[in-house]
Amino acid sequence: MINYNPWPLGALPEEWQRKEPFLIRDKGYAWQDPREIIGIFEKKLAAYAGSNYAVTTDCCSHAIFLCLKYLNYKGKVQIPKQTYASVPMQIIHAGAEVEFIDKKWIGIYELDGTNIIDGAGRFRRGMYENKDSLQTLSFQIKKRLPIGKGGAILTNSREAYEWLKLASYDGRNLNSPYDSVDHVRSIGWHYYMTPEDAARGILIMDQLGEDLPDVMSYSNYPDLTGMSLFKN
Repeated sequence: MINYNPWPLGALPEEWQRKEPFLIRDKGYAWQDPREIIGIFEKKLAAYAGSNYAVTTDCCSHAIFLCLKYLNYKGKVQIPKQTYASVPMQIIHAGAEVEFIDKKWIGIYELDGTNIIDGAGRFRRGMYENKDSLQTLSFQIKKRLPIGKGGAILTNSREAYEWLKLASYDGRNLNSPYDSVDHVRSIGWHYYMTPEDAARGILIMDQLGEDLPDVMSYSNYPDLTGMSLFKN
């Protein structure tokens, strides 16, 4: 039996350690292994959003990429010409084609043709309104849940949830022993959220209100088609 590294590892002085995991424990969130904090945060997100499941990631851009890979989408994806630059990049990385359209949006918009919702600019109770969609979230420092970096995917599909959980953490099944033959079940990506960031998300969510205004719209972004990189 291979023993996974214990936590915390090393001799890091207590004053240098991030406090969030211990703060949520003081507030009544029970955990032993720090990876359990991820599950606590995901369940909290899903309940707040109104979805059956939530899968956390290290950023919204990677959440969009994973959704496209789950769907194995290879066609044309229409997106607003005024959006963040990484969105078309993730479409290209996933093997699909970008088509820019003139679309005014506030808070969220659909990657037309995919049923993927880019919800980076919205965070409020009940935000998961299209119950068949894969909706991505952003926790960048300028957003309503300013963890600093992070993202998530909301879904009602158990199949999508299970695939995305494996894919976002190197294809690893964290419910199996580290050296078991089925511990790594698929080719995945190193896109997981850290327990410390998840704990920060829990702390911030406990202070949030209900009906929060959107923070981003098309007007916050330049026209990407005016940039030489995206003209072709």
